[in-house]
Amino acid sequence: MTITAAADGSALGNPGPAGWAWYVDETCWHAGGWPHGTNNQGELMAVLDLFRSTAHLPEEPLRILCDSQYVINCVTKWMPNWKRRGWKKADGKPVLNVDLLSQIDAELAGRTYEFEWVKGHAGHELNEAADERARAVALAFQSGREPAEGPGFGAAPVHAPRREASAPVPRRDEPEQPDLFWDLEATAESGTAQEAEAVLALEQELLDPAVRGDFGQLAYLLHPEYQEIGASGRLWGRGEVIAALVDEPVLHAEFQVLDTARLGDDLIQIVYRTVASDRSALRSSLWQRTEGRWRLRFHQATAES
Repeated sequence: MTITAAADGSALGNPGPAGWAWYVDETCWHAGGWPHGTNNQGELMAVLDLFRSTAHLPEEPLRILCDSQYVINCVTKWMPNWKRRGWKKADGKPVLNVDLLSQIDAELAGRTYEFEWVKGHAGHELNEAADERARAVALAFQSGREPAEGPGFGAAPVHAPRREASAPVPRRDEPEQPDLFWDLEATAESGTAQEAEAVLALEQELLDPAVRGDFGQLAYLLHPEYQEIGASGRLWGRGEVIAALVDEPVLHAEFQVLDTARLGDDLIQIVYRTVASDRSALRSSLWQRTEGRWRLRFHQATAES
């Protein structure tokens, strides 16, 4: 039986208070959001949460009604090429919203799905219901109220367990009785590598002047409790960093990865070097997964002599 659901996002100000929602019927829908985000981020999160919320029914095809050509093209057309280029666009720049896109990519494994474009705000019953709930969440964040999240999908938990990348292909010399420990270990390693690549792409995204000068993107990527120790030794708060980057977004520096380390289920550390024409610096970033997405929690830079 095909599951038909509408997925939609809303942002007041774009960026601004943002919400997302998917909707099947009055007894089956889910919504959420953030104090600051974009409409595209809301649309992507609605699709991601729909896949996660139906992960307990992998045999059921998904028919996703969406009024965003951006989301449909990302998932059905552009994502394979972005992945082959290490989540880079054709011009070499990092793909925006890679944290959400890489998680959607992992959820697609083993699922049967199709996207159908519907015109927004045109009276389509399911689309209007999803839009109404996504906007209600954005309005709740705007006014400081608790947003309505909905019942979720049937017996599935509201936040379905995270599924990593597809199961590993059995080795050719594999005996008839599968090696369960090997399967689990290989799957974990695959998922860890994929998430590390996504976080690396996010770190490089923060070096892109287009992102550094965009208040909404910075607010989306930096954790609410973000702190930074600069090369001068000064401790910066999140608001100070965002204001400084928006005022002076350009950074001409080469990015050299030195190490990535998984410090916990939801923590990844990146150590790298930036090399400019007149100086270089060693840098360490700590990324934390919160509310289903990776956000930069802490950064430190040390100038090299």
